[in-house]
Amino acid sequence: MIRTDSFDLHGRVALVTGASHGIGLSIAHLLAAYGAHVIVSSRKIEACEDAAASIRAKSGSAEARAMHVGATEQIDAMFAHIDRAHGRLDILVNNAAANPHLGPAVDISPSAFDKTFEVNVRGSFHATVQAIKSMRARAAGSIINVSSVSAIVPGPSQGVYSITKAALVAMTRMFAAECGNTGVRVNAILPGITRTRFSAALVDDDEMRGDYLQRVPVGRVGEPDEIAGAALYFASDASNYTTGACLAVDGGYLAR
Repeated sequence: MIRTDSFDLHGRVALVTGASHGIGLSIAHLLAAYGAHVIVSSRKIEACEDAAASIRAKSGSAEARAMHVGATEQIDAMFAHIDRAHGRLDILVNNAAANPHLGPAVDISPSAFDKTFEVNVRGSFHATVQAIKSMRARAAGSIINVSSVSAIVPGPSQGVYSITKAALVAMTRMFAAECGNTGVRVNAILPGITRTRFSAALVDDDEMRGDYLQRVPVGRVGEPDEIAGAALYFASDASNYTTGACLAVDGGYLAR
């Protein structure tokens, strides 16, 4: 039977990490627009408050909570707050990421290597574990990992970042298989190059952007709002039979 309310998120609670700008902010806005209460999270509370206020200004429901994804104790504190304040978490979007090194992988420092894995892999893993423990008690929930096309085709000067994004793909499929009978779904989005502050080093470099766009059939850089729709699909009942999926939103980049 076809349902017309498959994307309705009213009554659901969503946590979006790295949500103060870029793709995370666009996802937070769209989930709120479809009825979810969104917990806007990033490292700096001021940026979170600005983002949450921008959602409320459009009649959405949002709150601001600072959290450093690289610090597991802060993740634990976030989930304790969610349990106390809301009693449930329906949607987790692991969007926060770090890429402190742009250049040949052989030149990365140990500290930059550790930071990249700390945020992109360990932090997302720990948040996912906490979410699964909460969601499986109600036999329902959606976890969305924001990976990258670099997980499939390592990006130039982004070697270690690409490795961590590939790990997110593996983590998505592993948890999808483990949790398939619990009602918890785990999926991933693989954005192509997107116009954000995070990717400014690539987007603003004429040579690097030009080389990339030669391999993008639509011939342009993506916008954050064009990535958010995939998150809405994975968060909603429209994707109830979808788990372990890795959806490229890349203008056709991986097609070539």
